[in-house]
Amino acid sequence: MQLLSFLKLVLSGSALALGLAACQQAQPQPSRPSPLPQATSVQVYTNHDPAAEYTEPYRQQTRSGDDLEQIIVDAIASAQTSVDVAVQEFRLPKIAQALSDRAQAGVKVRVILENTYSRPFSSFTSEQVEKLAEREGDRHQEALKLIDQDGDGQLSATEINQRDALVILDNAKIPRIDDTADGSRGSNLMHHKFVIVDGRSLVVTSANFTTSDVHGDFKSPSSRGNANNLLKIASPELATLFTQEFNLMWGDGVGGKQDSRFGTKKPHRSPQQVKVGDVTIEVQFSPSSPSLPWEQTTNGLIGKTLSQAKQSIEMALFVFSDQPLVDLLEPQHQQGRQIRALIDPGFMYRSYSEGLDMLGVALNDDCKSEANNRPWTDPISTVGIPRLPPGDLLHHKFGIVDGETVITGSHNWTTAANQGNDETLLVIHSSLAAAHFQREFERLYADAVLGVPPAIRRKIKEQRQQCPQSTATLPPQTAPNESKGQEDKGQDKKRSLRVTRKGSLRVTRKESLPDSKPQPSAPSTQQVNLNTATQAELEALPGVGPGLATRIIAARQQKAFSSLDDLDHVSGVGPKLLEKLRDRVTW
Repeated sequence: MQLLSFLKLVLSGSALALGLAACQQAQPQPSRPSPLPQATSVQVYTNHDPAAEYTEPYRQQTRSGDDLEQIIVDAIASAQTSVDVAVQEFRLPKIAQALSDRAQAGVKVRVILENTYSRPFSSFTSEQVEKLAEREGDRHQEALKLIDQDGDGQLSATEINQRDALVILDNAKIPRIDDTADGSRGSNLMHHKFVIVDGRSLVVTSANFTTSDVHGDFKSPSSRGNANNLLKIASPELATLFTQEFNLMWGDGVGGKQDSRFGTKKPHRSPQQVKVGDVTIEVQFSPSSPSLPWEQTTNGLIGKTLSQAKQSIEMALFVFSDQPLVDLLEPQHQQGRQIRALIDPGFMYRSYSEGLDMLGVALNDDCKSEANNRPWTDPISTVGIPRLPPGDLLHHKFGIVDGETVITGSHNWTTAANQGNDETLLVIHSSLAAAHFQREFERLYADAVLGVPPAIRRKIKEQRQQCPQSTATLPPQTAPNESKGQEDKGQDKKRSLRVTRKGSLRVTRKESLPDSKPQPSAPSTQQVNLNTATQAELEALPGVGPGLATRIIAARQQKAFSSLDDLDHVSGVGPKLLEKLRDRVTW
């Protein structure tokens, strides 16, 4: 009897399990959206596309999105004569191996990097690693996790030769330079991210060639990579313009003549228009001289494009700090254009963020207000931050106008990108291309935190009490969807969201601001702190003009000054000027 009872129990349990399985199978599963059509000559990809799926090659995680690394590898593999690569940071070994393979096949390969990232991470000694700033230390640790295939904490020669991307390039004797090839200590930022194949086709992306920007962080299992986009464009005419930009920077390459030109050493290039099939593309390369009218600059081209909107403007931006751009958006809003914007959480609530202007609020730094700041008198509540996996960033730099035109590239919407960095900006007039960017925007916007968060409201009130002359303001009414920031407190805790005394929401991130606009105030007659001085305070120093002041601000955004020797690394600073400033500056 006991055996019979046991068998009945087992059978009934099995039936229950089968019934539960059947119910689970009957439950409607989330449907994957259909892929959007692609034009033959202009194709758009995003590393979080919900209509695509791939298995990430390093952690073996199957996830939604386009495999941007594989797209670049395939483009390189098609090369018959030449491949030119200009990218700020290069750590992906599959791309390096693809370049090595083509070089061994007789294809001419050239690579340009940002000087900060032109040394193989595997070559750093433990003493050198200890001296790295926190942000660079994090990058080093991420690189080591990628190289260390067996996870034993030691790098073997085999692992280095197979996984350190720059070592792979060097082993293949691929010539490469960085932005010190012009004889300087480095330009503002070599921030390009493009590949030219056979002088006929292009890959242009917002992503650096790193796991963080493409697939996700090794230290964060839930990370799926910073939100980025990539374009494949088949156009000999457009490729020629990119080759001209590449050759300006390349000069004689590794020949040592120091005839490379980076940053403001390059001549001004006006926007060029190219017809690619039935798609019109405008391209402009940064930087532009501060002496040029703003309308002639790369940011001016962004502004011109936004001003043509008749119905809507959507923006997904890593950072937004250019005052003229936000100023021209307000009339668009007043004329009935729908404006929506998402900015990376690390930069949305900083005092210089133009997202604050659109929300009608202002913050200051130590009671110093940003010059020319102008919060909207008729604010909007459709501005905010996306919810991202812990560790990931909103790294896009795109805008969509009327669902028909896309602004994209490597160019952040900042003054430093406009006046100091080597950057790419594309304006693509194509509703088909715009549909891909629109899908990406809607994905990010679907559960975004919009409006003014309670923490920022509290900070504004504190600043009004602490600073008698404070211009910190609150919007005239509560944003209708501001409560979304309270609905998911757990998400905010995961993102380490806190208010700092400077007035920004502090988010634990793996990247810091690549560029931002100066914040002038009255010149100081006392010793000037290089890490906190405004544009005007720097310009008041002997021998420091507007251009050098801008470069100093850009340099400290990359790495805080810790000695007078650090100042010597800024382009335009020499021994004589250092001597003049020795007793005038601190850090």
